[in-house]
Amino acid sequence: MQKHYSWVAGKYNLLLLLFMFATVVTKAQSVYLPQSYQFYQKFNGRVYSKDNSLHTSLRPFVIDSSLAGRYTQLMNVGVDTNRKSWVLRKLFNEHLIQINKKDYTFYGDFLSENIWAHDFDDPNKKPAYFHPIGVGIKAKLGLNTRGFQFGGTVGSKFSFYTSGFESQAVFPSYYNYQVDSLGFVPGQGYDRSFGKTTKDYSYVTAILSYTPTKRLNITLGQDKTFIGDGYRSLLLSDYSANYPMLRLTANVGHFQYMMMWTMLQDINEKKFDSFGSNRRKYGLFHYLDYNVNNSLSLGFFDAVIIPEADVTGNRRGFDINYINPLVFIPGSGSSSQPANTLLGFTGKYKFLDKQALYSQVVIDKLKSGTAANARTGFQVGVRGGDVFGVKNLSYLLEYNTVNPDTYSSDQTLTYYTFYGEPLGHPLGANFKEWTGLMNYTIGRIDFQGQLNYSRYGYDGTVFNYGRNQSMPQYPAAARIPLGPGITTNVKYAEGTVSFLVNPKYNFRFELAGLYRDEKTALGSKKTTMLSFGLRTTFRNLYHDF
Repeated sequence: MQKHYSWVAGKYNLLLLLFMFATVVTKAQSVYLPQSYQFYQKFNGRVYSKDNSLHTSLRPFVIDSSLAGRYTQLMNVGVDTNRKSWVLRKLFNEHLIQINKKDYTFYGDFLSENIWAHDFDDPNKKPAYFHPIGVGIKAKLGLNTRGFQFGGTVGSKFSFYTSGFESQAVFPSYYNYQVDSLGFVPGQGYDRSFGKTTKDYSYVTAILSYTPTKRLNITLGQDKTFIGDGYRSLLLSDYSANYPMLRLTANVGHFQYMMMWTMLQDINEKKFDSFGSNRRKYGLFHYLDYNVNNSLSLGFFDAVIIPEADVTGNRRGFDINYINPLVFIPGSGSSSQPANTLLGFTGKYKFLDKQALYSQVVIDKLKSGTAANARTGFQVGVRGGDVFGVKNLSYLLEYNTVNPDTYSSDQTLTYYTFYGEPLGHPLGANFKEWTGLMNYTIGRIDFQGQLNYSRYGYDGTVFNYGRNQSMPQYPAAARIPLGPGITTNVKYAEGTVSFLVNPKYNFRFELAGLYRDEKTALGSKKTTMLSFGLRTTFRNLYHDF
């Protein structure tokens, strides 16, 4: 069993910290909106306008007065107030449950995702057997998800949101390999199929948001946080599963400041308590964003991953550094139980109205000698909305590269991961990636196209040659980008057309085509997949790796 020590001092310090933050300035409260690239890019024309100085690099957004106008437009696409039938209103206009009172609001929805898919390059010639809706037409690949969401507000200071999903799916081979190698569905939950072809998993979000004054927002629950203006984040992304967290966000003049505490787990470390629980670790994150003016923003980030206990179960006890409010002073812990620390920087410049350049730098460890030997990563990109004056036409072009071993540490427990999945870029480290996205919306119809090209060093199944953060490092001194491991090239293309039925919970019919070509010295793998079905919710789930 793990040995427990007193956390009383920590609790008193945390209360003091909350009191201190209550004296700082933030914007008004808050409708929670889950992070979703497909939906968030529709705000590009607003958030990247030179007419405002909105902070854009901390997500999920809270929909306050600065974004309320655009949000209201998007929530009323296709809504016809002349519909009087209860069935038609619930199907096209409203939430299933919708209560709007003076002192509180409440909404609730049944959520379903049912996808039929076929991979034309799948060598498996067995007949289709999967039922995306439980009965009826079968598919060789597909998804059957049932879920719910509830949310609302109490007064002007308190809001809440929760959603849950239970899914069965048959994935294409490249995605299925990722699930089987970790025993976890990327960004969602444990694979309960125990190696079977049909995967079974669940996913839950729960958020309580409190704004005691206009100067502070406190969010408690289980969710994700994304830092950056890009499609990917090298600092903190939404690729991994939801984690328990406490997040404080404040705005002071031109500054936005975020502190977050999380509890993380590692499914690969040896379990040593009598319940067979995963080894645990804590994460502390600071992010300070400074708007120099309406066009230029600079950000400063740090993170520390802290083991809860050593290999014998002795907890490290409370450290005052873990609740300090100062960026770049996270503390690294004792030498017997060292923590893993990261530093990072972000930048954004609106070079034209509604068009922005952005970048990120992550620093894990700087080494003497060549830059290639340092544990660092770099991102640069450009994005915008209402391109060429065309309303609702958005684009993004992005380049990411991370050196081998970045995010790792001397002990695998403090790797920058949650359930073995990267907290940064989905490819981990030891890679280069180019990404392009374009989206156009006209009325209810949405078009999106994506192209990716990536090169990385494949690790194999025994050691981590600099990329895989779920395995121990290969005992070698020299590490250069794409040097360790087997050089792998991946081409990825995806096009999606969707028809929006109900904007309140993003209920839409979707037709998609996906092409993926992976080549190594060991051979090649291809996926050419066509899919069709219905989707709901605003979740951000990745399969472009």
